[in-house]
Amino acid sequence: MTTPDLCDAHPDLVRVAEPIFRTYGGRDFFAGRIVTVKCFEDNSRVKELVATPGKGKVLVVDGGASLRRALLGDQLAQQAASNGWEGILINGCLRDVQIIATLDIGVQALASHPMKTEKRGLGDVDVPVSFAGLAFLPGEWIYADANGVVTSSTELKGTA
Repeated sequence: MTTPDLCDAHPDLVRVAEPIFRTYGGRDFFAGRIVTVKCFEDNSRVKELVATPGKGKVLVVDGGASLRRALLGDQLAQQAASNGWEGILINGCLRDVQIIATLDIGVQALASHPMKTEKRGLGDVDVPVSFAGLAFLPGEWIYADANGVVTSSTELKGTA
């Protein structure tokens, strides 16, 4: 299924994000339970989470829409893919776009930026975050493809 199919089949169950993201990962469609990180120009918590098992999960990173630092690069994206993460949605930037495009993981972000973050150990995990006109709540469901990003409080069957 695609996000338009989900919207058609479940109009009362989906919430649609504003169309502000670009697709960078090797997967066209990704879906899973939401795990959140709220951080600003510091990807320490992103690094910690992609090192953990991620099967059935999507990492939603609220980077405060910063366009000054990349919260994800090829090494962390590769680690996330190796650990089974379904995808990563970033309200911010990433880098190493050519390599990330070859990885078996869905990745969407606002833009690319070549500068990495400083690691200061800052950020909050599994807290509600809001951007793109939506609240992303830990444990809820997210579905994303080139058409857009939708969330739901319940799993929408037959979509993976």
